[in-house]
Amino acid sequence: MELIVLVLIGILGGLIAGSMGVGGGIIFTPVLFFLFEEAGLEDSVPWSIASGLLCTFTASLSSTIRQTLNHNLYVREGVLLGIFGGLGISVGKWILTSGWYEREQFVVFFSLILLYAAFMMFKRGQDFLDEDKRSYQAFDSNAALFTGGIGGSIASLAGVGGGGVMVPIMNLIFKQPFRKAVSISHLGMCILIFVGLIQLALINVQNPGISPYHLGYIDVGTAFPLALGGLVGANFGTILNHKIGRKYLQWGFALLATIMAIRLLWGVFGS
Repeated sequence: MELIVLVLIGILGGLIAGSMGVGGGIIFTPVLFFLFEEAGLEDSVPWSIASGLLCTFTASLSSTIRQTLNHNLYVREGVLLGIFGGLGISVGKWILTSGWYEREQFVVFFSLILLYAAFMMFKRGQDFLDEDKRSYQAFDSNAALFTGGIGGSIASLAGVGGGGVMVPIMNLIFKQPFRKAVSISHLGMCILIFVGLIQLALINVQNPGISPYHLGYIDVGTAFPLALGGLVGANFGTILNHKIGRKYLQWGFALLATIMAIRLLWGVFGS
């Protein structure tokens, strides 16, 4: 029964990932964090982040494949974002494994990221002007460095793909169309998360996670049903990205991110 529930949660995370360009980590990582905490696992934060990134990678990869089939892939911009995001995730990984970054810091940091993204997306959803009637600027290397550096750092500190911050930055600061920002985010996350997964998999961990199947801090056995659901859900989520109105996607993202932030904070500080 628990396996089925995790697959269904993974599908939900994948739907969010594909439709909003956020990687699905706002679903995967909190769920894994609750599982690892409930199991009494030591160092639950790095386990949650590393395993969550594996789920996010599969969802981002599925979304990128669908974007390619939809002829909506921005290769140059996505690769630039991924390269600079890889640098950011390396810096974040060093902080993650420093020893002082523990569950309270993780929950506060992750919740602030969620609330920020929710505010930005709600604000953007109030703008009813048709995106096709706007003028946009090019997404150059400077924009990719700024966006990817922030997104990559957040990815390794919060166990998300960074899309929850990168999409609003590209959409609001660098004036990219929402659907283009989502596509760039998907490809960029594939690259930067892969860089982070390699580093986290190479860490020598003495004790296993919940399951005996792990690579470094990546609990493959526990993350697999979520990743499988994410793979399926992201494929359909990318289709929804082209079917549902932009403001509804952005408002839906804002509502979900706010709920997850409150749930995380309550779970640690409310008991």
